[in-house]
Amino acid sequence: MTENKVFKKVKKSLQETGVKFVRVLWCDNANIIRAKAIHSQMLLHYWEDGVGISPGLQALPVMYDSVMAGSGLTPVGNVQLVPDWQTLTPLPYSPGHARVFSNMIHKGQPWALCPRGFLLRMIEEAKKEGLEIKAAFENEFYLLQKNGEEIIGADATVFAATASMDANLEVINDIADALILQEIPVEQYYPESGPGQQEISMRYTEALAAADWQVVFRETVKAIADRHYLTASFLPKIFAESAGNGCHIHLSLWRDGKNITPNSQGICGLSPLARSFVAGILHHLPALMAITTPSPNSYRRIRPHFWSGAFRCWGLDNKEAPVRVISSPRGDGSTNFELKTVDATANPYLALGAVIAAGLDGIRNNLEPMQPVSQDPGYLPLDERINNGISSLPENLGQAIAHLQQDDILLTALTPQLSQAFLAVRQAEWEAMKDWELEAEVKLLLARY
Repeated sequence: MTENKVFKKVKKSLQETGVKFVRVLWCDNANIIRAKAIHSQMLLHYWEDGVGISPGLQALPVMYDSVMAGSGLTPVGNVQLVPDWQTLTPLPYSPGHARVFSNMIHKGQPWALCPRGFLLRMIEEAKKEGLEIKAAFENEFYLLQKNGEEIIGADATVFAATASMDANLEVINDIADALILQEIPVEQYYPESGPGQQEISMRYTEALAAADWQVVFRETVKAIADRHYLTASFLPKIFAESAGNGCHIHLSLWRDGKNITPNSQGICGLSPLARSFVAGILHHLPALMAITTPSPNSYRRIRPHFWSGAFRCWGLDNKEAPVRVISSPRGDGSTNFELKTVDATANPYLALGAVIAAGLDGIRNNLEPMQPVSQDPGYLPLDERINNGISSLPENLGQAIAHLQQDDILLTALTPQLSQAFLAVRQAEWEAMKDWELEAEVKLLLARY
């Protein structure tokens, strides 16, 4: 194989930055971030075809490395992780290593079970409607330390307390610096409600980059925290009596370089097209939750009156609604909306891709959402909720799985192969952990997420 101009440029860049290994990343159906690393001196041999993995790796649950029965996958065969060289980035927290995202290729064709490939397909489906989707993942996470055998928060403050900012100054600054070095714009930071809980928001971008950035964000936060002798965790519920960690997805619809989400005269400041997109999300939300909140632990966070979206509804600036439309400071229409029933146990490619599939279904069928809710739906009388089309969302992963198994739109979007493997992993995790106490979940999952 001969060296082309792009390879020579990459090789020179790696030499100048002292990179010895290039990590080829993928994200599995349990949302574990995995990689195979290529030594920089051998890069030419893997430039076009990438590195091989067993297809069975996409059927591993979070508990252990074992291929799940019923997934349709086995240890037999080979899938190539083909690097997307445009995403190559040196790692500021791991000198000598760089990262590149990959697409899964089988026998020269995109593999149906590739999560990143699924999102790419949904982006193309949006283009058929003349739409570009822009998005941002908004993460909450805990900074933790050990007190003997006990895990405690890195501080004991309350929401937005400047005392927490001072206590965690160095680690937060280092996280922000590392993200910016990886060309991820940092927008805002503030301490959240839980002890040691933090939130750092990233700027919105194109859908594929948003999902890539979510992987980078998790990796960076955990690595930087470790260097400060702290543990960072995105696990949805760590402490029974403290706030949970969400990972809200912010969305906007664009056409020809213009944000077409707002309409100053529209309901909640949204254009008719954006309302139909929201209606699609709400229609499919009970099934979507198997993808966006896919851990048994996720449902400990989603409770009424906890700002997590426990009822199927939407509203303007309503933090109890799973779909919150964010008002414009100038009152000229809402430029974006967020889905709150998402957490960082979700594979970002699957979560965002499934949300797009649901929204597009709303557009294609001219769906209209129920009337927006301007109060906490948990305080509405049951008959009033029913009359206004407001229903309780799944209370556990088992219920969400059952909804997904009946949702032909989402299953078709995922493809039969991907949906079979994904559901096998979800079912295995549900069966294994459905009777666990919180302490057992935290013991297993704290380091995973």
